[in-house]
Amino acid sequence: YGTAVDLIACHTLAFIPSSGKIDSFGLGGNGQLGTRSTCNRKSPAPVKGPWKAHNDPTPTDQHYCVKRIYAGGDQSFAHCQCPQVFIYIDLVFSSASCLNGSFLSSSHPDHYCTSSKCSGVDANMAHILFHRLIQHDYPHISQQVAASLEKNLIPNLSSSPPDIEALRLYLTLPQCPLFSNPSTYITLAIPFAKAVISLKDAPLKVLGNWWSQIEPAVFQGLVELYKEVVVYLLHMQKVGIPPSEHRIFTCFLSTCLKFLDILHSVNERGGQIIQYDKFYVHELEELVDIRSDYVTWIQQQMFSMVIDSQVILCKYPFIFDAQAKTTLLQTDAVIQMQMAVDQAQRQNFSSLFLSGGAAESVNPCLILIVRRENVVGDTMEVLRKSKNVDYKKPLKVIFVGEEAVDAGGVRKEFFLLIMKELLDPKYGMFRYYEESRLIWFADKTFEDVDLFHLIGVICGLAIYNLTIVELHFPLALYKKLLKKKPTLEDVKELMPDIGRSLQQLLDYTEDDVEDAFCLNFTITVENFGATEVLELIPNGMDISVNNQNRQDFVDAYIDYIFNTSVAPLFNAFYSGFHKVCGGKVLELFQPNELQAMVIGNTNYDWKELEKSAEYKGEYWAEHPTIKLFWEVFHELPLEKKKQFLLFLTGSDRIPILGMKSLGLVIQPTGGGEHYLPVAHTCFNLLDLPKYSRREILREKLLQAIEHNQGFNLA
Repeated sequence: YGTAVDLIACHTLAFIPSSGKIDSFGLGGNGQLGTRSTCNRKSPAPVKGPWKAHNDPTPTDQHYCVKRIYAGGDQSFAHCQCPQVFIYIDLVFSSASCLNGSFLSSSHPDHYCTSSKCSGVDANMAHILFHRLIQHDYPHISQQVAASLEKNLIPNLSSSPPDIEALRLYLTLPQCPLFSNPSTYITLAIPFAKAVISLKDAPLKVLGNWWSQIEPAVFQGLVELYKEVVVYLLHMQKVGIPPSEHRIFTCFLSTCLKFLDILHSVNERGGQIIQYDKFYVHELEELVDIRSDYVTWIQQQMFSMVIDSQVILCKYPFIFDAQAKTTLLQTDAVIQMQMAVDQAQRQNFSSLFLSGGAAESVNPCLILIVRRENVVGDTMEVLRKSKNVDYKKPLKVIFVGEEAVDAGGVRKEFFLLIMKELLDPKYGMFRYYEESRLIWFADKTFEDVDLFHLIGVICGLAIYNLTIVELHFPLALYKKLLKKKPTLEDVKELMPDIGRSLQQLLDYTEDDVEDAFCLNFTITVENFGATEVLELIPNGMDISVNNQNRQDFVDAYIDYIFNTSVAPLFNAFYSGFHKVCGGKVLELFQPNELQAMVIGNTNYDWKELEKSAEYKGEYWAEHPTIKLFWEVFHELPLEKKKQFLLFLTGSDRIPILGMKSLGLVIQPTGGGEHYLPVAHTCFNLLDLPKYSRREILREKLLQAIEHNQGFNLA
C-alpha cells in the first residue's frame, strides 16, 4: 500500500519451458534455492539438475521433464516425469499404423472383418480416451500430441491408403479435443480436412459409408467442429486478412467448406443421419455480405467465370439458414424485377426512334385489373396475354371500383381471394382429405390444365412478390417442385390411414406376407361414385405381394399417388410455378423452407409481436391505451388473434422470418372512442383511437377484425 520494503523472507522458483530448466532467487539460507549454496540471491540463478525440455528430441533415461514446481517455507519441490513417456507419445501419434490399430471395437470382433461397410472402430472409446489424455492439467502432453500430429502424421497421410484398415484414423482423430481448440484450427483441423478431400474416390466412398454408420451424435460433433472452423475463418476475414495471406486464407476456407460438403452428401445418402438444419451456419449474415456473394455466384454461372481468389458461399447452400435463403430470394427478385423494368424502358426508348413513336409502349409493371366477382377469369385473361418476361416485373393489382393504391395490401388480398376461388370444390380440381385436412390434385377432373398452370403462376408470383398465400398442400408438393422424391412419410401426412397400412406391411415380421395381407399390385380407387381397380405395374393383377417384393409395392403405391396419377396436372402447375420462380436461387431451399415461403407458418409468438411493435405520435409502450390494447389482445382466443393478423397483414399466417418481421406499427388517430381501429395492410400499420376503457377497446377491436374485407381509403 505504498510502504517501502527492504527485505523479503521468501524464495521463488521459475520454470522455463523452452529449455526445461528451473531458475531460483530470494532467501536461500537453508539451501532452498537448489544452487548448492546457502546464499541469498537477488537475481535468478539456475537450479542444478538433469532437466530436459518436453520437446527435446534426444532425452535419455538420466534426464527428467518438469511437470510442476512448488516453493514454500524453506522447501522447494520439482515434480518430474521420465521423458520416455513423451517418446512413446510421439511414437504413437506420429504413426498412422499405431492409430489405425487403436480404439478397435471390443464388444464384438468387428475389426477382424473390416470392410467398406464396417470400420471395426469404436468412436466413442476414442472420444473417451482422447479426453482423458488431453487435459488442462497436463499441457505438455497436449503440446507433444499436437506437435506429433502436425509435423509427422497429418502431412504424410496418403491420398490412396494401402489398405482399407488404413482409413480408421479418419474416424478417430477428430475425436481428439485438440481439433476443437481454435489455436489448432490452422495446424490440425484444416490440414486434416485437406487430407480427407484429397482422398481418391474409392477410399473416400468407404469413409463415407463408415461415417453413415456412426452414432448421430458423433457425426454431428464432426459437423459442428467444421462449422466452428468456418465461423472462425469468416471472423478473421471480417477483421481483415493481410493481402499476402489472402490466397492461403481462401484455401483454408475452401477446404473446410468442401469437407462439410462431403459430410452433407453422406448425410443425404444416409437418409438424414442428422437433421439438415444442423449444417446451418447461423452467423453467415452478420459475417458475410451474402447478397454480393449471390450476385458473384450468378455472374459465374452466366458467364462461366472462374474466380480462384474468392470462395463463393452459394456453392454450399446447405450452410444457409432460412433467414439467409430468404434474403437471397429477395435479392434475386429485386435483380430480376430491375432487369425486367430496364428491358421495358429500353424497349420504350428504342420505339421512339425506330418506329417514330407509333409502337405501343411496354409497361414496366405487371398490372392486374380484376373484378372481385370474376377474379379468376380476369386474371387468366391478363396472364394468357403476358410474356414470360412480364412475370418478372413488379406486380400491381387494381380492384375495379375500389380506390386503394396497391402498396402491398391490395396485392395481399388479391392472392387470398384468387387462391380461395381456385381451390373451391366447385371446380373439382383438387381432392380434399378429411383426416389430414389437406388437398392434392384430383386424378379425374373436367377442368382444363390451364387452370393448374395458373395456380402455379399465382404461387410463383406470391413468392416473387414476397406475399404468403393459403395453400393446404402437403410437403410432397414442395418436394416435387424441388425435384425431390416423395416418401412414405408424405403418404402418412396426406392419407394417414393408407400410410399406416403401408407401414404395417413393411413392419410385418412373419414370413407369410402373401397369406396375411392378400394383396397384389393393384389398388382400388373411387371416381365420381364408381370404384375402379388399377394396376400399379404391368400385369399387377397377377403379381402377389410377398416378403420379397413388399417394398416394391409400397414404392409403386407412393409413385401412383404423387406422380403417375396426376402427372399432366402437376406438370402444368410445375411449369407455371417455374415460369415465375425458376432459377438458381430455388436450388438453395429445402422443401419445408419453400413451403414456409409460400404459405408462411403458424409459429405464433404473440409476446414477440408485442415486443417488436413500434409506435408513432404520442403512443409509446407504456401509454395507457397501448397497455390496454395488449392486455385485451393477449386475452383473445387463438382464432381471434389469427383474425387480427388477417385484418392487419392480409394473412393469418406469419412469414418465414417470424413475428418480428411483420413490423407492426401502431399510431393514434382522432375522432373519439366511437371510431373503429383501421388497418393499413400495405404497411402493417394500425390506426388505434385513444380508448380509455377496456370494454370499449375490446368491442371496437372485435368489430374491426370481423369486418375486414374490401379496400377503401380510410
